Amino acid sequence: MRTRRSMAVLAALTMAGVGAVVAAPTPAGAATAAVACPTGWGSLPKTAADADNGSLTDIRTGQHDCYDRMVFDVPTAGTTPIGYTVHYVDAFIQDPSGIRIPVSGGAILEILVSAPSYDPETGTATYPGRGGQPLPGVDLTGYRTFRDAKFGASFEGVTQVGLGVRARLPFRVTQLSDRLVIDVAHTW
Repeated sequence: MRTRRSMAVLAALTMAGVGAVVAAPTPAGAATAAVACPTGWGSLPKTAADADNGSLTDIRTGQHDCYDRMVFDVPTAGTTPIGYTVHYVDAFIQDPSGIRIPVSGGAILEILVSAPSYDPETGTATYPGRGGQPLPGVDLTGYRTFRDAKFGASFEGVTQVGLGVRARLPFRVTQLSDRLVIDVAHTW
């Protein structure tokens, strides 16, 4: 049962434009904490200029109260920004072959990261992705928004991934010193 104080907090957050408010799961008898879900990310393409970066070493995912997350690890990037393009597409087409790769879901996000899945000097693989195959080690069972994730290619220093999501939903891209983070909201 919500108290007057918790209802007042929820009303204040809603009026402040914070967006959807989700009650976090709690054990029986414990107080319910409200989670304010961010809004305003939009679903238009997001890009950052290419930079001279390291190689991709891992792609992993996680679930959060308001969004599902995909992380691209590029540990040698350091303080140099990682170039990227993230946008919705009608079909996931492998670069440069032009082969259509099926990706499940109501919408497809194409993610292009300026980090090859190999060492440019030796050609040795740094990430084991294979064209048209699910991402190694990524299990999306039970995710609210993510439905499928396929490796496209790693061509001319750019790695391509197709992310199937439940519907065309808002997303954001965040850069940290050694990784690129893509969050896709559960709702508008």
